[in-house]
Amino acid sequence: MITKKVFNPLTVARYMKTELAVSVLLSVGVYLLYHTGQIEKVSLPFSVAAILGSALAIFLAFRNNNAYSRWWEARTHWGGITNNSRIFARQVIANADNAVQTGKASVEETSAYKKEMVFRQIAFAHALRLQLRGQNNLDEYKHLLNEKEFLEVVRKQNPANYLLLMQGKRIKEAIKSEILGPFDNISLEPTLAGFNNFQGGCERIRNTPLLRQYHFFTKLFLLVFMIVLPFSLVADFNKMGIPWLMIPVSILISFVFAVMGKVGEVNEDPFENRITDVPMTAICNTIERDLMEMLGETIPPKMFPEKGFLH
Repeated sequence: MITKKVFNPLTVARYMKTELAVSVLLSVGVYLLYHTGQIEKVSLPFSVAAILGSALAIFLAFRNNNAYSRWWEARTHWGGITNNSRIFARQVIANADNAVQTGKASVEETSAYKKEMVFRQIAFAHALRLQLRGQNNLDEYKHLLNEKEFLEVVRKQNPANYLLLMQGKRIKEAIKSEILGPFDNISLEPTLAGFNNFQGGCERIRNTPLLRQYHFFTKLFLLVFMIVLPFSLVADFNKMGIPWLMIPVSILISFVFAVMGKVGEVNEDPFENRITDVPMTAICNTIERDLMEMLGETIPPKMFPEKGFLH
């Protein structure tokens, strides 16, 4: 996620290098052809570019609006995972501590159980992040699981879902051993179900792209607009006696539309491990820090933006 408010113009130019290169070549090429007399009779009225620009703007507005909706929905799901993780940890810790106070379980039993459940919840957040980004660095949460369970998790095609299954099973086992009360499952199960729903929502966004029609035609209309624009400007600037000014003006207008298109393009897929993505690594760091603190364990260092980007 980008956190800085001012962008480096050179960085933006490198990011848009393809669009800029096409615009420069077209503008310079039309200028040279026009002033060598080869295409003087085929210059177009500016109204043609204006109509095409209007059509392009409609497509860009629709696409960008939907792309941002996808990005914000993804961020909302991860906000829900953060909140539910805190709720789940609080429920497990408070209910297990109550078993100690009532004499139904020992301090050692409850401490081991609380640590196991909270650590597995942190591992779930990391596992889901890696799955959504298509990464396979499972060692990132290896320290949170015992060796047997970790070896079992890595064999699963959906590790995050399997970890939630293990949480459900351990809750039932804890009720039998009286570490948890007989009615604690009534409050814990909806919290677990919430994690399933948040995971499903993220997977839906990940696996269902924005309608490809809008992606294709936006690209096509942008290219057509960039081709037509120099032809629509060259005659007017020639009449004003400053024909060379057509080149930077054409590049500038094309650049503005290209940036609008690029913004929508990168926002429609919020789980691609790019600088514009939902900052899942930082969110997982927040979850781990908060839950470790609730357990009284050593808290990992807090992640901060690096060079204006939060990963």
